[in-house]
Amino acid sequence: MSAILQLVAGRKVENFAAGAVVIEQGTAGGPLLVLLEGGVEVLRDNIRVAKASAPGNVFGEMTVLLDSRHHATIRAVRPSSFAVIENPREFLASSTEASLHVATLLAGRLNALNQYLVDVKRQYEGHDHLGMVDEVLETLMHHQPRRRER
Repeated sequence: MSAILQLVAGRKVENFAAGAVVIEQGTAGGPLLVLLEGGVEVLRDNIRVAKASAPGNVFGEMTVLLDSRHHATIRAVRPSSFAVIENPREFLASSTEASLHVATLLAGRLNALNQYLVDVKRQYEGHDHLGMVDEVLETLMHHQPRRRER
């Protein structure tokens, strides 16, 4: 994680109190945020799907890469500070290290999700829910998002 922290050293830092919303689901894009210290929870449709406290975790990357609105709410669970990357596309395009860091984080999240779905599938083998889980797995493994024109 130290490579990304070195890359964002000297950038503007934004601080959030415990309970503060850092990013709100459904809002338009904005800066890329790199966690420097603290801890957050990730909420999708008001359901916590993850927690993060490792310095170097990146937030807002899906919005940047997919050119979309934020897919989740990020809320500080304790006082937290973030390096702010105001021009995230330029930052990622200019730094292979930063892009590789974001790709590695996303790959880890996808791997965890796939493992979770496999576990659910095993748990429901022989039940009616298996067909639904098969469809979700198939969609995740083979879905290619439509490329947006810029």
